[in-house]
Amino acid sequence: MSTLTLSTDFVQRLDQTADDTEALLARLLSDQLLPDEIARPRRLMEAIRYSSLAGGKRLRPFLVVESAAVFGVPRDAALLAGAALECIHCYSLIHDDLPAMDNSELRRGRPTLHRAYDDATAILAGDALLTLAFDIITRDEIHADAGVRLLLTRALARASGIGGMVGGQMLDLAGEGRFGDREPVDVARLQQMKTGALLRFGCIAGALLGQASKEQYKALDDYGRALGEAFQIADDLLDVEGDAAALGKPAGADAALNKTTFVTQLGIDGAKKRVGDLLARADKALSIFGEKGDVLRAAARFVAERKN
Repeated sequence: MSTLTLSTDFVQRLDQTADDTEALLARLLSDQLLPDEIARPRRLMEAIRYSSLAGGKRLRPFLVVESAAVFGVPRDAALLAGAALECIHCYSLIHDDLPAMDNSELRRGRPTLHRAYDDATAILAGDALLTLAFDIITRDEIHADAGVRLLLTRALARASGIGGMVGGQMLDLAGEGRFGDREPVDVARLQQMKTGALLRFGCIAGALLGQASKEQYKALDDYGRALGEAFQIADDLLDVEGDAAALGKPAGADAALNKTTFVTQLGIDGAKKRVGDLLARADKALSIFGEKGDVLRAAARFVAERKN
C-alpha cells in the first residue's frame, strides 16, 4: 500500500460509511421514503429497525462504495446500492439465527430478533428486508441507465438466492446432518455461496455502477472471491479462538453444531496460511488499478485481521 493504513485513514473511511449507511437505512425505513400505498404494521417496522439499525461494521456497503469510487461513481448512488445489499445481509442474519437454523440467542451483543420478539415476527421482518432490497436496487437514483440497474438487480438476486447465499445455507445445514446422514461438505464451495456471494457482489457492484471494462470487472470479481474466502476463514478462526464478549455472539457455535469449516479441514495453522495466500491473491487482482485500489487492499487486510 502507498499511504493508507488500517489504523488511520482506512478505519475513518470504514466508520464514515457505516454511519452513512445507518443514516440512509433509517431514512429508507421512514414513512417519507416508503411507497405511499404500503401499509406499515407497527410491530413489523419496529422489528425491522431493531435488526437493521443495530450498528455493525457495514463491510458490504463499504465494499460497494469503495469499489465504485475506483471509477468515480457518485458516493450517494453507491451508498444506495450498498443499502440494498445490507438489507439482504440483515435479512439473512435474522433467518440464520432462527431456532430452525442456528438457534442463536445473541447478535451484535443483543438478543436476536426472534428472542426479542417472536419467531413469526422475525420471519416476516426478514422477508420484508429481502423485498425492500429489490425496491431500493431498482431506484432511478442509483444509475440513469436502466440497463445498469437491471445488471445490478440480476447480480444481487443471484448472489442472494439458489446459487448464492440461500443455497449455501442449505448446503451448510445438510453438512450438519439436519436431513438425515451428514452429507460430505465442500467447504470452499459452501463458502463461495453462503458468505462469499454477498461479499463478492459488494465488489462487482462498483464495476457495474462504473460500467467497467471486462478486464476491470474480472479484477474486482477475482478480488471479491479472495476476500470472501478470507472473511470466512477469519470467521472460522474467531469461532475457535475468539470470545463471546468481543464477537457479540456465542463463540464455539460451529463446534456445537458439528459444522465442517476451513479450520476443521486445514487446522488452525493451515487456515492462517491460507488467509495469507488469499491476501496475496487479492493484492494481485487489484494491481490493474494502481493506487486507486489501496482502500480495497486495506479492506482485505482488515477482513483477515479482524477480531470480531
